[in-house]
Amino acid sequence: MLDFFISPAMAEGGGGAAGGGIAQIVMLVGFVLIFYFLLWRPQAKRAKQHKQLIAGLSKGDEIVIGGGLMGRVTNVSDDSDFLVMEIAEGTEVSVQKNAVAAVLPKGTLKSI
Repeated sequence: MLDFFISPAMAEGGGGAAGGGIAQIVMLVGFVLIFYFLLWRPQAKRAKQHKQLIAGLSKGDEIVIGGGLMGRVTNVSDDSDFLVMEIAEGTEVSVQKNAVAAVLPKGTLKSI
């Protein structure tokens, strides 16, 4: 009934869609590979290194936490997510193990 308002569209030619579909799949695979190599893989590698750093903490290690506070580990337990860090003579604080940013070489605190 409304055919006189809408003119029918006629297709000119076919066959171009098959090549376009393969190109889209190739681009999608390319984006996935870029995402993997530039984002996911480096982040997983850093997370693995941080997990090893936390697992290797022991009493006497000199550490830096995320806020920049430096100190010496006085107590660390495997069953807890916290450790005790001495930041000054007789001053100890409890910090989460995940807050540890780096382990310093021995003697760094005395040289500062």
